Amino acid sequence: MRNKITVVGGGNVGASCAVNLAYKELGDVVLVDVVEGVPQGKALDMLQMGPVEGYDVRITGANDYAPTADSDVVVITAGLARKPGMSRDDLLLANHAVVTSVCEQIARYSPNAIIVLVTNPLDAMCWSAFQASKFPKHRIIGMAGVLDSARFRTFIARELNVSVENVTAFVLGGHGDTMVPLPRYSTVAGIPITELLPKAKIDELVQRTANGGAEIVALLKTGSAYYAPAASAVEMVEAILKDKKKILPCAAYLDGQYGVKGLYVGVPVKLGCDGVEQIIEITLTPEEQAAFDKSAGAVRELVDKLKL
Repeated sequence: MRNKITVVGGGNVGASCAVNLAYKELGDVVLVDVVEGVPQGKALDMLQMGPVEGYDVRITGANDYAPTADSDVVVITAGLARKPGMSRDDLLLANHAVVTSVCEQIARYSPNAIIVLVTNPLDAMCWSAFQASKFPKHRIIGMAGVLDSARFRTFIARELNVSVENVTAFVLGGHGDTMVPLPRYSTVAGIPITELLPKAKIDELVQRTANGGAEIVALLKTGSAYYAPAASAVEMVEAILKDKKKILPCAAYLDGQYGVKGLYVGVPVKLGCDGVEQIIEITLTPEEQAAFDKSAGAVRELVDKLKL
């Protein structure tokens, strides 16, 4: 029996996510959007691409949640996108209402699903989903660290003129300006980048990573990034559906780990068929811990606004 994956939000991120899921044949895909005709039209277009690209999955579009029933994984991309001059945090209240509404429907139709959040501000929206769905904490996961790490890896590879396949990196903390890239855990073919690049250059790449989304928003002017965010979410879905036990940086519910309790913040996790199967705790330097605490504090400020 095939897996069933729902993608909520038929915009650029959601549509890119749906087509990537189809390419990888991870399961049948249902694309949901409130705009009548949009998910149906995009789904039909993707379906007709199947014979050309060689994927053989069912892709359907819907404006309601009945067709999503019994989904194994639900990816939520719905919500307002950033515009130039906006921070992710500016989207807080509007997207909280969207995510709450979506998760109530998911809980009704797919009570055993694992939810992957993409909607910004990411870490706070994970908390919103956790509250609205009432799902166990390990079945609500945020896509942020995979994207931020991919950006960091891209910049490192370009700076050193090496294959991105040789570069590993990961980013902790909230998905925003206070994210915490970790250079000493970032390597090229196993060699720490601290051995290959001067500190000033590393600091420059770290800053560009933190501003990675804003850089794209400024260039596009009418939207935000979607190819890389979609691919990052699909990597997480694949790890879950194939039970890969893959360690990826994701927004996960912390219950004392890293000194944080009751928040979703980006940390390395083991992803498998049960969702977050383990939170990996690494030793941070005092400077890194301080940066992580600052990032978690920024997330807590947003969550506190939602509690008012």
